[in-house]
Formats: sequence, C-alpha cells, structure tokens
Amino acid sequence: MKILLCAKYFQCPVIPGSMRALHKDYRTVTPQNFSNYESMKQDFKLEIPEYFNFAKDVLDQWTSMEKAGKKPSNPAFWWTNGNGEEVRWSFEELGSLSRKFANILTEACGLQRGDRVILLLPRIPEWWLANIACLRTGYTPAQGSRACKPDSHNNPRCSRGACHHGAPSGDMSNNSNACSRRHQRLQRHKQHASDNHTCVKTKHNEMMAIFFTSGTSGYPKMTGHTHSSFGLGLSINGRFWLDLTPLDVMWNTSDTGWAKSAWSSVFSPWIQGACVFAHYLPRFEPTSILQTLSKFPITVFCSAPTAYRMLVQNDKASYKFKSLKHCVSAGEPINPEVTEQWRNRTGLDIYEGYGQTETVLICGNFKGMKIKPGSMGKPSPAFDVKILDVNGNVLPPGKEGDIGIRVRPNRPLGLFTHYIDNPTKTASTLRGNFYITGDRGYMDEDGYFWFVSRADDIILSSGYRIGPFEVESALIEHPAVAESAVVSSPDPIRGEVVKAFIVLNPDYKSHDQEQLKKEIQEHVKRNTAPYKYPRKVEFIQELPKTISGKIKRNELRKKEWETI
Repeated sequence: MKILLCAKYFQCPVIPGSMRALHKDYRTVTPQNFSNYESMKQDFKLEIPEYFNFAKDVLDQWTSMEKAGKKPSNPAFWWTNGNGEEVRWSFEELGSLSRKFANILTEACGLQRGDRVILLLPRIPEWWLANIACLRTGYTPAQGSRACKPDSHNNPRCSRGACHHGAPSGDMSNNSNACSRRHQRLQRHKQHASDNHTCVKTKHNEMMAIFFTSGTSGYPKMTGHTHSSFGLGLSINGRFWLDLTPLDVMWNTSDTGWAKSAWSSVFSPWIQGACVFAHYLPRFEPTSILQTLSKFPITVFCSAPTAYRMLVQNDKASYKFKSLKHCVSAGEPINPEVTEQWRNRTGLDIYEGYGQTETVLICGNFKGMKIKPGSMGKPSPAFDVKILDVNGNVLPPGKEGDIGIRVRPNRPLGLFTHYIDNPTKTASTLRGNFYITGDRGYMDEDGYFWFVSRADDIILSSGYRIGPFEVESALIEHPAVAESAVVSSPDPIRGEVVKAFIVLNPDYKSHDQEQLKKEIQEHVKRNTAPYKYPRKVEFIQELPKTISGKIKRNELRKKEWETI
C-alpha cells in the first residue's frame, strides 16, 4: 500500500483498484484509512502547527503532488447542472481560479483582512471559488442560505455589509445598491484578473468562517470556526467517517448555506485529496438524484435522512449505482426502516453520523463496526463524549442525560470558538468540564450512543434546523394572528415539520379557516426563509402558559407526538 503525505498533516493511502471491492455486508467492509475502531481511537493524533491555512497547506500541496505525478488523475472538482453542462477542475486549475477570485475580491470590493463577507450563492462553481478566495485573503465568509431574506441571518451584525459573488439566481437578490455595484465590478474584472496571488499567513486559531445555527430564544446564532477547527478538525470526517482517498468522488447534497456543506463539500474531501462532486439541483428531486448516481462515478454519497426517505419510495429497479460504495447521513436521526429499505435495494448500508454546526463529527458509524439501526454509533477520535446529569456528572450506561464533550483541561480541536457577539449564550454551553450539545441521549453497554431528543425546541425538518422564534416572529406580523406557538409535528416523509398553533384576533375568527391558513402560510414564506413556513396550522382559543406567562411549547409538542 502506497502512502502519500497529504498537505504535511494527513496520511492518505492510495488504494489499488483491486482492493476497492464493494462489500455489501457492513461487518466485512474494510476501512481504507484505519484498521478498526479501537485502533482509530487509540492511535489518533493530529499535529496543530502555529500557522495554518487550508488553501496554502492543503489545496496547494495537492497541486504540487498532482504536478509531480504523485496523485491519481481524479479531478479536484466536478460540477454539473443536470442539463449537460459540466465543469471539471484539477487542483492546479482550482488554485489558479481561486487566486484570480482572491484578487477580484480585493480589487473590486475593497475588503480588508478580517472583514466578514456574506456568501449567498446556490450550488454553482463560484461558491467554491469564493470560499477558497476568502481563505487566501483572510476575509471571513459567513455562509447564508440563498432562500433567506435580508435579515434572516441578522446580517447587520456582519461588518462591512454583504457582498454577493456570482450571478444572483432564483430567490436570491442583491440587498443594496452597494452590493449591486460590487457585483458588476466583479464581472468586469473577471476576465482580466491575475492569478498571481500570495496567500496570507494565518495562525491556526485565527477566525476562518462563520456559520449560522438556529436557536429557540432569538435569531440564528453566529458560530465562529478557526482555520484549524474546521480546516484541520474535519480531517476526522474525511479520513474516518467518509473514509476517503484521492481515488474517490464525493457527492454531498447539502445546501451551500449550511455547515454541512463545509463538512462534506469542501474540507473533508479535499483534505483527503478526493474529488468534490456538485450538482446545481435548485430543489430536491428524487429522480435527478437517482439519475446522477447512475450516470457519474460517485463513490461516496452523503445526504439527509429526508432524502433517503424519498429515494426509497421511488422504484430504483432501472438504476444501477456501479461506482457507489459508501453512503452516509447526518442532520437528523434516520429511521431504521429507511436504512433497511436502502440496504435491500442497493446492497449498501447508511452510516449515520452525529455532529453540530459547532463541532466536527461527534459520533459516527464507521466501516468495520457493527451497525445498530437507530444508533448514532460511537464517539469520533476527536472527542471524549459522555452522558451527563444536570450537575455535570457522568452517567452510567442506560441512563438518559445531556450529551456532552469534555473541554477541560484541554479544549479539543474541532470545536467552535464562541457565538459571535453573544458571550452569554457561549457561557451557557459549559457545564463543569464539558461542552453541552443541547441534545439528550444515552449510551448502551457496548458504547453506542442513542439520540433521544433535543433539550430545546429546535425543529429538525428535512435536515434544516428551524428555531420557533423565527417563525413566530413572522406569524405575529400577520394581522390575523394574536398569539402563536411553533413546535415540531411528526411527518412520514420529512421526519418532522413545523406546526403553528395560532390564536386569532377577534376580527378574523369568522373568516374561512382553510383560506386563512393558506394566507398565513404564504405570509411566512414571504417574510422568512420559505422552508421555515408552518406546513401544519391549527387555530386554538388560547395557548397553554406558565404562571409567569411563558408558553408551554413542550405540552403542545407532546400532544403532537403522542398521536403516533
């Protein structure tokens, strides 16, 4: 087995084709990057240099190996729009284009090192170039979903305003005249930009990127990650959970506005020298997914449980996934029934992983492990994961509690730094020597972790994290709504959806309720990200409340889920 030194920090084995056989029994699937789970945990060690920049120390190193003939001929990036148009870049081409983009950002936008840049782009090649360009220049990208409205991510908290790169599409539009002028300048300078650019020298603990994560008591929180927390930390995902090598083609269907896109569409695969595959895919359509898996040599596929639920409902008899060998899922718990149906139809298991915007992989099902359907698997080598009581004491197997990660005396690599401009919320995540994830679960006697529920009111629908506050804030702006409470409600396809319990203003109680529901739903779509609108609406006389006047969402949620 030939070992390549990847970007000075990672050892990535190149596996001969004869060893890449498709094994359909999870108990006999041989990992490519480790021997077994126990050795992975015991032998794991990751050097943290004083200075680190992913563009220079990973991508440019792969370019050097590519030029020297020490890397397979796999492209670094492969994009399709589903209508016959494709883009393929080598690491050398990716480097040249990203350096041009870095010069464009500096010259056309007048940005300075450390400035925050909102990126609102769909799955088009420019999104990848913009991210790499920000790494090369020291700008801090703040990823936003293109479905979000101007204040959905509380954008005023980002310095220097927003700067959109690439052509707006669909429901994405410029938020200011300044942005429009910047975009026009980008287009004018694109053809004449030089690819001569020197990457900035960044310390490993400097802020690299901001990702938004929903909360129950306010607008989405800005989660800060450093050059090492994701740039180095996501080697855990790429090397062990995804088990990637330079021969692999990795397709992750996540939207560009979510941290999962950084997980599996940028850092994890490129750390391993694998090819990042991307599909424009403006909306999820099962037939397009199946056709793409059949047509292209995709070896590793990652998608949300909702996607797998939709896919198993389609007749896949005519589809042959000749290259696919490893499937993973994250974002919400996946139903054991779905994993069984997927395995029966494809011969492949789905390896579930658990993590957050604030972390890299926390727990996962890894190759060579026995998969317990419904389990999150075992802790990744990056973290010491425990189940805790309210005082921060470690609970024994079988006892339900809060899922925590040990952060003292040594804070592990792969954990976010803080919530930007929110020290109170940052401090609330600590309990004794542990970071509290906000999720509840238990560990069984074999060391497998099981998700029970969220400790807060976050709604996980189709892989999206939706805070009730955001939806309730939009609802209250409708003249018919006097009060509202938003909770999760079970759904056979999406796992759970947003349901709104609404108390109507007196003037609207005599209106046609079905028509009013539709009007309120459309109102929410117009005033926040469309995926957050309540798919279920129920009008009630009054909301359950505590003595102090707080809405008892837990009672409403319990009522919804008890009917299953």
